[in-house]
Amino acid sequence: MSNTPSNPKGTRDFLPSELSKRNFIIDILKKNFKNFGFSEIETPALEKTSTLLGKYGNEGDRLVFKILNSGEKVKKADIIALKSNDLKSFTKSVSEKGLRYDLTVPLARYVAQHQNSLTFPFKRFQIQSVWRADRPQHGRFQEFTQCDADVVGNNSIVQEIELIKLYDKIFSELGFDDLVFKINHRLILKGIADYLGLKTNLNEFISIIDKLDKIGLDSVVNKIKEKFKDVSFSKLENLLKNKTLNFENISLLLNDSLLAKKGIEDLKSVFDFISSKSINNEIRFDLTLARGLNYYTGTIIEVVSKSNTSLGSLGGGGRYDDLTSLFNMKNTSGVGISFGLDRIFILMEEKKLFPYYLKNSFDIIIINFGIKYLKEIYSFIDLLRNENNKVLIFPDKVKLNKQFSYANKHNAEYAIIFGENEFNNKEIIIKNMIKGTQSVHDLKDLNTNILK
Repeated sequence: MSNTPSNPKGTRDFLPSELSKRNFIIDILKKNFKNFGFSEIETPALEKTSTLLGKYGNEGDRLVFKILNSGEKVKKADIIALKSNDLKSFTKSVSEKGLRYDLTVPLARYVAQHQNSLTFPFKRFQIQSVWRADRPQHGRFQEFTQCDADVVGNNSIVQEIELIKLYDKIFSELGFDDLVFKINHRLILKGIADYLGLKTNLNEFISIIDKLDKIGLDSVVNKIKEKFKDVSFSKLENLLKNKTLNFENISLLLNDSLLAKKGIEDLKSVFDFISSKSINNEIRFDLTLARGLNYYTGTIIEVVSKSNTSLGSLGGGGRYDDLTSLFNMKNTSGVGISFGLDRIFILMEEKKLFPYYLKNSFDIIIINFGIKYLKEIYSFIDLLRNENNKVLIFPDKVKLNKQFSYANKHNAEYAIIFGENEFNNKEIIIKNMIKGTQSVHDLKDLNTNILK
């Protein structure tokens, strides 16, 4: 057995080069969140299991990481439930806390808890880690970062329009112009469930539809047929396999559904406002978009890449009415979107969208000829750092080749050389590590412009 240390499966360490790229994405996210009027909050990694469970559906609840009670509380374990294979009751008896599954349910708890201190509509953004006990695979991790923007306390369709514009603004700034913003409405899906005779099985129906990208259309149709024996197969296949369905013929098909009518009106407002000319990426109505979480009630959105369909969604979200009522705050609608930082990172790497300068850990290396010489130019080093240059002093007085090799490995742009000869001549040498050129400057004339 290998003694090499390793991190838990589904989690990752980040090298400095990776973290600089992640922070590049986060900086663009934060800037645009603020530009659209959102304020930042944070919530604890731990939540009560009573806060988390029962909000995501059976499949989501299964993926919540539970934390084992410690100390005397362990004695409260329900051994009888364990012996009778009642794992749900047993788990409840040994775990009162869990790692947050997403940022939306904690937001609802946060808003209900602090409602008297907030001004509504409350626009918040949050960039923090979440955890899911899912099977790790490409682009899917057990610990990952979510980047959310939500509006709570307003049900205007203007909020959905703004969030789609926010999506396009951020993804465009990151370099994407080949994405699809798929959009649908939960009320349309409810109308379809009624149309198929599945009115009382809406959540199960949506849960299966949500697996479309993972298992394919034929498998989804077969699963619905297996699960619901009384469904009209011809109606089902006509709906899911008809690629030409639009608002008009769906309205005719679901003419008797007032819920579907409201959903169609909402989506029409979005499409009437956002034209193909007003965004850089594509917005598309997709009848099969479901978004599996139970708390969605209105517009639902998902972002996918045209060039890499296997990676999954880069973001998603939607309208959730009255989620805060689960925490005793009623009649409060919310809507939000999330950015999948890890998948965005992967796709930007594939497309080579990161700026070259992110490859360097520092801009300038100070070649070390000894403390005496470093002290003589330290005021210049301070000046460089005050002008936001990343400056590293090589710690040891060693051979020049070793110091230059270190600088090259970190993609440093400049090296500053000041040794005995330079000290005697009262000058400093600036070497451009990229071009291989160098220039000599008088000590009394030193300023940051000599790097240009």
